[in-house]
Amino acid sequence: MFDSSSIIVGLDIGTSKVCAVVGELTDGGALNIIGIGQAKSRGVRKGEIVDATVTGEDIRNAIAEAEQMADVEIRSVYLGITGNHIRGFTNRGFHPVVSDDREISEEDVQDVIKNAKAINLPAENRVVHVIRQHFIVDGQGEIQNPVGMFGARIEVDVHVVHGHFNRLQNPIRAVKALQLDVEDIVFNGLAASLALLEAHQKELGTLVIDLGSGATEFVVYADGIIKHTGVIAVGGDHVSNDLAYGLKLPLGRAEQLKIQHGGALADPTLKGQSVTLTNDLGFPDKIVNLEHLRRIMSLRLEEIFAIIASEVQAAGLLDYLRCGVVLAGGGARVPQITQLAEKVFGLPASIGQTTAISGLKSALNQPEFAAATGLVKFGSFESKKRTSGSRSITQGLKNRITQLFGGNGK
Repeated sequence: MFDSSSIIVGLDIGTSKVCAVVGELTDGGALNIIGIGQAKSRGVRKGEIVDATVTGEDIRNAIAEAEQMADVEIRSVYLGITGNHIRGFTNRGFHPVVSDDREISEEDVQDVIKNAKAINLPAENRVVHVIRQHFIVDGQGEIQNPVGMFGARIEVDVHVVHGHFNRLQNPIRAVKALQLDVEDIVFNGLAASLALLEAHQKELGTLVIDLGSGATEFVVYADGIIKHTGVIAVGGDHVSNDLAYGLKLPLGRAEQLKIQHGGALADPTLKGQSVTLTNDLGFPDKIVNLEHLRRIMSLRLEEIFAIIASEVQAAGLLDYLRCGVVLAGGGARVPQITQLAEKVFGLPASIGQTTAISGLKSALNQPEFAAATGLVKFGSFESKKRTSGSRSITQGLKNRITQLFGGNGK
């Protein structure tokens, strides 16, 4: 058995599967993945819970499998969240420097950050993340730490991720019903980027896209910080639905064809080629044109990328992506998906690889586990903060859960 205090668990309640990844933080501060559990997700649509009872069962099954593999007892998790109610925007806070010598103090920094956090959100929304970007002193930008500098006015930009109160609360309640603590909630797009990006990619500019079954999250890094986040409630399930409609097939058959014969690019060389489907008795039932299948898939996937490209362009960030596009999620397994991304964005694209984490290759080398692995990495950062003397994660983070969702944070 492992020391429970060094165990960190990420839980991703997805549309197609529930995934729990178990990590161990070594004495030297390294993160090692020691277990993974999965269960088919039956009560989630477009990234959000629609049947709490069956979702609870699926979570329990994934947790039990992860416990068995890692030989630990899981008591708490870092919980991934998504859904098209999640929004991100940048807000600026201002603060005058009032000291006689105009030297900026730590108190000035805390005051300006507090002002930046004073956000007027709709009553039904709650803040999930407030991510500090850069400081500005008397018009001089790109300042990382202004303490000790001289100035009359200090400003700070923060990126705020927020979502609908009740829809954020549903996955929390599902986990708490299993007598598990929720250490913190984390936007899945942020989690995936933590698992996949190295420091130079964040600095040079990278767009991370997590292509899930029911939702697609994306995060833009530039100059070492998060510049933009977003979610669209379109994913791999929509591709299957399109195939079912366009090819006049049951959804299960369409999903099977997508996996066996699908691709992200229309392929004219497939003209005239087809596959014959059989019925339950093994007799020929239907002939499916493979060129038609690829065209349907390509159009939907291209639409997903085009929506993201349009939003990133509107934010003025497309030209900052010098490291291109990194893809994650189950959709990253579609053949030619990187070529399609390069076509739409006009940038190099690649499948994400987990960085700075060791352990089970079955978890680290599969793009669909990026978010859950990133949740563990997020937890490791928080654990290191606690060890270095910051306020207790048990108290501090549960206080935030209490503020967001009420109750005792369990």
